[in-house]
Amino acid sequence: MNEFLSAVVAVRTLEPYLPLKDLIAIVACIEATIPFRVNNAAGRSPSEVLAERVREVRTTMGQPADEIEVDCVVKDATLLANKDVSSFSETDPAVFLSTTWLLIEESNAPLAAVGIYSVRDYRVSLSRMEGFLGSLNPGSVFRDYNNTPDAGAHAALDAAAARNLEFATRYLRMKIVSISVVEALAQATGGDCPVSMMLGDIRSNYGRPDRVEDFLPSPAIDDSLLDAQLLSVLDKGRSKESSSDLTASPLTAWVYRSLGNDGAARALPEAKRMFAVEQTPQASLSGLDKTMVRALIEACAKLAISRRDALLALLPAA
Repeated sequence: MNEFLSAVVAVRTLEPYLPLKDLIAIVACIEATIPFRVNNAAGRSPSEVLAERVREVRTTMGQPADEIEVDCVVKDATLLANKDVSSFSETDPAVFLSTTWLLIEESNAPLAAVGIYSVRDYRVSLSRMEGFLGSLNPGSVFRDYNNTPDAGAHAALDAAAARNLEFATRYLRMKIVSISVVEALAQATGGDCPVSMMLGDIRSNYGRPDRVEDFLPSPAIDDSLLDAQLLSVLDKGRSKESSSDLTASPLTAWVYRSLGNDGAARALPEAKRMFAVEQTPQASLSGLDKTMVRALIEACAKLAISRRDALLALLPAA
């Protein structure tokens, strides 16, 4: 619908100034930006289908069936479509993640209420994007048509998309693991609540606010045992500032250092069981590293004053 309406507005606005063949080309370019499409049942690519539709429209509207012009239009449309998703070819995963974060913010209205959106709102937003990126076929991101781009360039784009999708999925899963611990604490002490209640405000007009990471001890796992690239992005942050979230992820980095690769991999399916109400928050917490849970409870208790007693009651035995 977005692309269709864009095409309608473009044609109505530009019709007094451009010939029909150029209007058709503009609409073709806009249509090509509908992303993530695979070959149809007949095995024809989106670009091949678009070429046939351009031929049909030109013929119907009295334009000559010039194959050279049709080829030029569809090649231009293919290049524009690839430019539209160019972030998937980024060599720096932090840059790709910034683009991904913009999509999360745009498609999840509750996150606009900074300081008010809840732990569950945040986790659901992450889970939606993780589910989408985790299921996206890297081969459906970039398009080609009649050797545009050439086979080598297209293969390189596909490989870059696969790397970025794999990294972004791992990043989001680690974020989900860390927020799942906070969600379990919230649910076990009175129910869902604003993220800022448990973790502190993102920013303040009165200086840097207290954040949960200010009260966390150093975790035990050596950084050399972890994924250096993932840890770097968690520590240093995505490349662009976010209006609804911290750019860096100090809590997630701390949870990653506390659980390690194997612990994080085990924690994710257990967290999803809690999200699906297949186990209680208390059961979810009991399956995690007790030292980590104890430290996070004590840190959250310093910020969530109204839930301090309930949080401290969840402290696992030493």
